[in-house]
Amino acid sequence: ALLGLSGGIDSALVAYLVADAIGPANLLAVLMPYRSSAAESRSDAEEVVRRLGCQSQLVDISAVVDAYFEAPERSDATPLRRGNLMARTRMMVLYDHSVTWNGLVVGTGNKTETLIGYSTLWGDSPSAFNPIVDLYKSHFRQLSKAISVPDTILRKAPSADLWPGQTDEAEVGFSYAEVD
Repeated sequence: ALLGLSGGIDSALVAYLVADAIGPANLLAVLMPYRSSAAESRSDAEEVVRRLGCQSQLVDISAVVDAYFEAPERSDATPLRRGNLMARTRMMVLYDHSVTWNGLVVGTGNKTETLIGYSTLWGDSPSAFNPIVDLYKSHFRQLSKAISVPDTILRKAPSADLWPGQTDEAEVGFSYAEVD
């Protein structure tokens, strides 16, 4: 199996669950930062890889995203448009790696985000299977704490890290606790 490991709680929890289920040697964590991604996201993802002992690959998606938006007719792209393309580029990379890794892409989306429509179609929504699709975001913290996901990940604000300072809750206008 393989998954996009962002350094956030969703992908970290799934990485822990999958490594426990099939063994860390059978898990590939793909780190896919964009040039403006927070350094903490990468270091948190690398810490998960270190603790699990799974394989990882780093694929910087900056060149792909930037090349698309270099065209004059797309040069006025909003952060949302760029963010959606980043999410879709990440999934494209994962499915390409699924061929060379000979594995299934594991989803990392949760029930809360699905119910409020906070996901990018053909970006973070497709997967071969998703072990956490029926868990609310508030359950993530409980389960993540119980299985020893690093505290730095547990404490940080949920963010797709699609542009500097972006947080999920600020973008949707309410907290996950309120929605759950």
